[in-house]
Formats: sequence, structure tokens, C-alpha cells
Amino acid sequence: MKAAVVKETSPGERRVALVPDAVTRLGPAGIDVLVESGAGDGAWLPDAAYADAGATIVSTAELFQAAEVILTVTKPSAATVDRLSKGQAIIGMLAPLTDPELAAALAAKGVTAVSLDGLPRTLSRAQPMDALSSQSNVAGYKAALVAAAEFGRFFPMLITAAGTARPAKVLVLGAGVAGLQAIGTARRLGAVVSGYDVRPASKGEVESLGATFVELTSVESGAGEGGYARELTAEERQAQQEELTGHIARHDVVITTAQVPGRRPPLLVTEDALKAMGPGSVIVDMGASALGGNVTGSRPGETVVTGNGVTIVGADNLAATVPTAASNAYSRNISALLLHMTKDGALAIDTTDEIQAGVVITYDGKVVHEGVASLLGPRTEGDADVDGTRN
Repeated sequence: MKAAVVKETSPGERRVALVPDAVTRLGPAGIDVLVESGAGDGAWLPDAAYADAGATIVSTAELFQAAEVILTVTKPSAATVDRLSKGQAIIGMLAPLTDPELAAALAAKGVTAVSLDGLPRTLSRAQPMDALSSQSNVAGYKAALVAAAEFGRFFPMLITAAGTARPAKVLVLGAGVAGLQAIGTARRLGAVVSGYDVRPASKGEVESLGATFVELTSVESGAGEGGYARELTAEERQAQQEELTGHIARHDVVITTAQVPGRRPPLLVTEDALKAMGPGSVIVDMGASALGGNVTGSRPGETVVTGNGVTIVGADNLAATVPTAASNAYSRNISALLLHMTKDGALAIDTTDEIQAGVVITYDGKVVHEGVASLLGPRTEGDADVDGTRN
């Protein structure tokens, strides 16, 4: 089987799906690796490194003509979809819940789409494949650095001949993978850190990093299935926002990390909270997206300053700004998944397998993932149906 690594084309995207070290791990499973020339340049991984590891460097045209499996980080562009042909497969973080129409288009072309976004993360055997966690870990680290760079004072307490600088007070909202890494990094930078999450079980994790856990009296447990947070009711969200406003106002830096795949992120920092913050305060909104963010007025990929001097960073793709580390982690994830789905040197689709049931989005001309198919709904005249046909 020939698996090909494409050069990412999304604006600002510097990661690569596979690093040279992975090439030697895939070979024994009967997987030959093709690499589009320049695919690793953004992560400082030259073509020569791939060639030395045993990969074949090819042009874009050669890649799509010869490859059976396309490996990518983000969802393919329209130009890439046009190049795909029936019988090929594409594996990456395809965001099918955000863009179900892409799944329909791939099904219509007879392309098998496998998305790491859908991995059942509570399965222990799936952990090596968990790209969402690995990339969130990188992003949480970078969020703390971005906050420190934007903040006009020091993070640690410094005692110098010119006087003493008090440590920054940092609040991290959300104690998932990204939040915990942001807490740990801010602590290592010397800040006084607090963390909040709707799940009471997060208290021990936050405190284990040396941070203070913020407990709200207005919201009961927000724990959901599998250790993840459940969606709060409208009344709970209102109470949460009102009580958080007082805590936010007492901090110099706020990092928000709440995301919901395919849906608008919850609003955590309201306009009233922004008005209560002091000039020079910084917010890094990791939930910023085209659907909205955790912070009123945040815009993905942009930095804005409010009228009262609060800097809001719409941090929508932080992992891509740490490309080498992020690529190394992602490469291990996608390699583990590819090996799990390979049998006798070929891609073996089996949707009865728990892992594949979560990640296989399209197969045999159909959208087979129930969650994505439900988003597509009834197809109208002229649209591709979920089985790849036309009505």
C-alpha cells in the first residue's frame, strides 16, 4: 500500500501529517510512504530527511496518481478533493461535524474518508491515536506563551534593584488537556494561576499542578459521560457567566479553552466581564472559531483591543505555530491509526470495530458515520445523497 503525505495548503498551517521517523515504522506493515516535495518544510523537515528514512519524494501530480491513502493534517481543499479518485482514502482531522458537506462530496467521489476527530477517546487502546489531545496539549502550551508575550508586565515575581514586580494572576477556564497544559506552563513561567471547570473531578488535576481551583456556587456538576463536560442549560450558563465575571475581573490574564466540535463554543467571558477587567489585561481565546468564541468580540486569527484596554487574542490554530512538536505528536497518532486499519499491506475497513466506527466517515460511496449523516439530513434535488448518488 502506498500512503502519501501532502503539503498542507491552509493559511498559516505549518504542520505535516507524517515525520521521517514514522516512515521506518510503517514499512514492516507493507506501507510505502510517498511525500509531496516540500511537505515538511514548514516544520523544518526537509525532503532529504524523508528520503534518508526510505520515503519517495514525488510531485503533486505523481502523489495523487500513485497513492492509495492520502495523509493530511487538516481537511482537504477543494483543489485536493478534485484530485481524489474513486477507491482512494484520505486520513486526517477532517472536521466532518463542522463541514458535513465535505463528507458528502467525498462519498460522491467514492473516496473513503477517515477523520481522527471522531476517535472514541475513552477507549484506552485508542489513546496513541488521539490527535485531538496531542494537538490540544501543544496548543495549551503555546496559549500561555502567547499570553505572556502580550502581557505588558512580567509573569513571575521579580525582585530587582529597580523594585519588586508582583506575579501575574492568570485564570484558565476549562481544565481539559489544553487547559491543564496552559495551567502548567503559566505556573512554570512564575504566574499565580487559578483554574475553573464545570466538572468537580477537575479540582484535583488543577491543584496537582500547583494552581487554585475556582469553585462556583451557582452551577452544579457539569460532568457528562466518559469524564467529559455536559452541555449546560441556558439557566446554568447565565448563572455561570454572572459568577465568573467577578473572578475574571480579579485576574490579569485569562485563557479560555472550551470547544464543542461542530457547534458554537460556550460564551464564558461576557461584555460585562470585559468591562470589569483592568487596562492591560489579556485574554487568549482558544475557543475562537468561525462559529463564535468563548469571549465576546473575539475573532479567530485576530487580536483586538477593547475600549478599556483589554487585549483579546483569537487563538484558533495554535498547534500550527509550534509545527515541529505538533507534527511529531500528530505523526505518532496518524501512524498508530493507519497501522490499526492495515491488514496484509492494505487498508481494511471494518466499521464493527469500535475505533473504526468512530473515525470512518465515508466508505463505498456512502456517508457511514451516523452523526455526520444526520447533519446532512434529507438531500434536495441535484445534491449528492449520503450514499454518493444523485436524487
